Amino acid sequence: MKQFSRQIILATRGRGFYEFTEEVAKLLHPTGIQTGLATLFIQHTSASLLIQEDADPDVRRDLETFFARLAPDGDPAWLHDVEGPDDMPAHIRAALTATHLTVPIVQGELALGTWQGIYLWEHRTSSHQRHVMTHFLGE
Repeated sequence: MKQFSRQIILATRGRGFYEFTEEVAKLLHPTGIQTGLATLFIQHTSASLLIQEDADPDVRRDLETFFARLAPDGDPAWLHDVEGPDDMPAHIRAALTATHLTVPIVQGELALGTWQGIYLWEHRTSSHQRHVMTHFLGE
């Protein structure tokens, strides 16, 4: 059994989806793991990870529209606004989505479906450097 951990740093330009499937695959291939699991973990509380449709950008726009209604920026009900009106909504979005993902590795490749991609979902409106830890386990 082999295991490897690496960090991916992703620069965001503000709220939105950032696909990084290829970055994960590039870290996986040199490990030589043919069968196993890839685990991804984001080290932040105002961004999240998800596996989502990578063919039609309307899916990601609709997700953003839904979450904007669910957790609107600047809602007077939010007490936590230390970093601005998008601060608490970003935490709510991250709490309702995922901070970690697990993807099977089959024949040395990420076993994603035809229309699936791995995304960082930035919930803040300003740009950030986001750190994602990867862990590959298998043989």
